[in-house]
Amino acid sequence: MTNPGTEWWRGCVIYQIYPRSFQDTTGDGSGDLRGVTARLAHVASLGVDAIWLSPFFKSPMADMGYDVSDYRAVDPIFGSLDDFDALLAEAHRLGLKVIIDQVLSHTSDQHDWFRESRSSRDNEKADWYVWADAKPDGSPPNNWLSVFGGPAWEWDATRRQYYMHNFLAAQPDLNFHNPAVQDALLDSVRFWLERGVDGFRLDTVNYYVHDRWLRSNPPLPASLAGTLTETNPYLFQEHLFDKTRPENLEFLKRFRGLIDEYGDRAVVGEVGDEGRSLQTMAAYTSGNDRLNMCYTFDLLGQGFSAAHVRGCVEAFEAAAPEGWACWAFSNHDVVRHVSRWTPPGGDADAVAKFAFRLIACLRGSICLYQGEELGLTETELAFEDLRDPYGIRFWPGFKGRDGCRTPMPWEAGSENAGFSTAKPWLPVPDEHSARAVDVQNGSDASVLAVYRAVLALRREHPVLATGSIRFLDTEGDVLAFVREVAGETLLCVFNFAHASTVWPLPSGIEIGEVLNFAGAPLVLVEGGMSLTPLGAFLGKLA
Repeated sequence: MTNPGTEWWRGCVIYQIYPRSFQDTTGDGSGDLRGVTARLAHVASLGVDAIWLSPFFKSPMADMGYDVSDYRAVDPIFGSLDDFDALLAEAHRLGLKVIIDQVLSHTSDQHDWFRESRSSRDNEKADWYVWADAKPDGSPPNNWLSVFGGPAWEWDATRRQYYMHNFLAAQPDLNFHNPAVQDALLDSVRFWLERGVDGFRLDTVNYYVHDRWLRSNPPLPASLAGTLTETNPYLFQEHLFDKTRPENLEFLKRFRGLIDEYGDRAVVGEVGDEGRSLQTMAAYTSGNDRLNMCYTFDLLGQGFSAAHVRGCVEAFEAAAPEGWACWAFSNHDVVRHVSRWTPPGGDADAVAKFAFRLIACLRGSICLYQGEELGLTETELAFEDLRDPYGIRFWPGFKGRDGCRTPMPWEAGSENAGFSTAKPWLPVPDEHSARAVDVQNGSDASVLAVYRAVLALRREHPVLATGSIRFLDTEGDVLAFVREVAGETLLCVFNFAHASTVWPLPSGIEIGEVLNFAGAPLVLVEGGMSLTPLGAFLGKLA
């Protein structure tokens, strides 16, 4: 656990909880805040520092809570404000910080703000959302597209104008060029600070501000060349004007100023910025007046190689030497990394253990997603089981995000793996029940045991959390780097290949002590080390 004091977030380990799928205590098939509270002992037993709660605010649930209709209320399916306060108190008792999601780029179309805004062109909130007149032919004002398919503009018959939505039409975008909008959002954040939350995860943080002049985006060169194979046409554009606008930095400074009033709080941003995400991440965390840390989707994709990981880390380090990264391999929006990175017929447990040893050694904070400590794979769902509007829209070319959101398996022998006594909102697959917490708790060779051991090792060696990082040149699919802080220097080596390899020690590198890397097998040979398939090494340098 982290110690009280400043910058607890630097090098911290965050555990993401998707409340709807964590634990149901009411028998309605959906998880709730009381369920989170009931299972916090498991989270604490891992040795993490904080939890991140995905949205639990009042919402019509068009996008599973990422369409907020009241920023200060708990949706009844999750419980009440009293339930949240109890959760917060129990987390703090266990030594866990609490980070909550803030969906500030847009609201639900059922939010009172939008209802007023759409009622006329001259009401007090008429300019709180992004409204625009149609072109003379009735078409939308520009070519901006929605991430969830189709134009990013929806016609409103009352105002006789289009409104912008980066996601669903039920998620209208707020107008951050209006200072009153910023003030209202910051006031809603203050509400949660006053309740005692320790930090915030900012959803789609680079989507806040749009181009004032509504200029159309240019096509990507690959789109012009006809070489793109994307399922979603959103990815055919270079998104210069609908997101990642420079004016956003000023709002992030305002946000940071607010949380700094409360001391010992932190903010992490989610950056989705195709082709330039690491640069955006660097800009958002540089200096000491913006976000504390950011994460991108660069390590949340198919890339699984020594070169890819080194390229991502080095690019960020070069762009933001004073910035801070938060690395993640899985979350509620992407295919679980064990499924992404395990080849057909491969050993999923070996991939799960290797990936965690790796992320625990990277410079930065790290974010784990519920169930990855069990080595859970992506669930294959039938179309009729889908709840994600994104997946329903693009099926079958893209199957959506429900496969990573299925309920957490707690007890192998219980109904629905101990998640709920009712039919769960998403099914619990048999292969997940077999990996339940109660099964893995009794096995020293389990993925769960490796997660606990690696996190204990990370706590023993603070250099892994906050030390500098320097990569060594290697051949093949081997990643090697040195982590250093005053008084300790560690060598970290990872063999991404599914075959054994011998890695010769570079000149000037001498191993002083081999550390027990959660049971990772290693054979030292003259002048180097023999690494098994997906093998890893951690040791002190002489």
